[in-house]
Amino acid sequence: MRLGLDPAPSPQLLADAFSEFISASTVLEASYRELQQEVVRLSSELSQRNAALSRSLEENDRMRAALQQMLDSMPCGILVLDRFERIVMINPEGRKLLELSDAHPGSLQELAALCLVDFGALAKRPTGSFEHEVSRRSRCGMQWLAIGHRALSGALETGERSGRGDSLQSIWILRDITAKKQAEAEREKMRNATALAQISMMLAHEIKNPLASMELFAGLIEQEPAEVSQWIAHLRAGIRSLSGTVNNVLSLSGDNTLHLSPIRLAECVESGVEFVRPIADQAGVSLSFGAEETGTQILGNEDAIRQIVLNVVSNAIRFTAQGGIVSVRLQTLKRGGIRHAALTVRDTGCGMPEHVVARVFDTGFSGAGETPGLGLAVCKRLINQHGGDIRAASQLNQGTSIHMEFPIL
Repeated sequence: MRLGLDPAPSPQLLADAFSEFISASTVLEASYRELQQEVVRLSSELSQRNAALSRSLEENDRMRAALQQMLDSMPCGILVLDRFERIVMINPEGRKLLELSDAHPGSLQELAALCLVDFGALAKRPTGSFEHEVSRRSRCGMQWLAIGHRALSGALETGERSGRGDSLQSIWILRDITAKKQAEAEREKMRNATALAQISMMLAHEIKNPLASMELFAGLIEQEPAEVSQWIAHLRAGIRSLSGTVNNVLSLSGDNTLHLSPIRLAECVESGVEFVRPIADQAGVSLSFGAEETGTQILGNEDAIRQIVLNVVSNAIRFTAQGGIVSVRLQTLKRGGIRHAALTVRDTGCGMPEHVVARVFDTGFSGAGETPGLGLAVCKRLINQHGGDIRAASQLNQGTSIHMEFPIL
């Protein structure tokens, strides 16, 4: 017996240990093979994803290049800003429109100072499809630009979530409309010239006949002194007809601003009727006036009211045969709880068909084709400025009625 030494392991114990070692080695070998297979799979997947990412980056580069080419070739200026109003991009047309050449503004404020355009004020206006027209003095003279801007949807929120401060905020569109503005100015000049020519023709047409009559009556006064009073009455009619024509033209070509104040309508209408009476006497037409109330007041203009009476009554006399009647009546009526002064001029003339009645208040329309069609058009404009209304009713061979209403104070 040996002292101090462990007894030798039994053969069975060694066999069991070796068996466990073999089993563990087998498990480790299997795990290693699985690990190798997983590494191969992951390597293949990573390679595929890298290839897809490369293709995506190449596609993004192609799209970016295509978009840049589109922006560079667009006929309008494009300006892109980030959320701090720093300029991210200006396309070539934008630089050309704003004459930037070698300048590289970094912000909207710097751009405004360089181009003399108040971009700051435009930025405060609502974004959308609306364009704002601004003018600036360029190297070639006055330039007009149409400028619109639109917020880029979701750009600000995306930038805030990602922590980046350079997210895109808005895009601005600039168009040169100088040629359009110049064309509009030329058209306006042409319209003014045409209107002036038309007014000249109207005056010549309307003045021609009264002047011829006045010349005739002046000769008769010289030749027949005994009939002076009769010829003077005719002269007065011609002069008042000319006065009405001149006032009509001035009403159409002036600024059309009336100064309104409280007036007694009956007095103004009666004054207008008496002013036109010589024309009725010359035509052999009976002219009468009547008013229910003489104290009725409206907010009006005395000269305009007399012009309305002159135009309507003169028109009635023109279409009423000798021996006919023209009556002017003023009464009060109530509609919708509001009192109105109703002025009606009726004649016993030839009347008008319906299609003519529908157009009698159109500027330049004349039912008989003998006048330039100013009188009733002027009446409608003046009455509208009084807050009133005018309408016509007529029957062939039975006469015409012109009805006017004014709000009572």
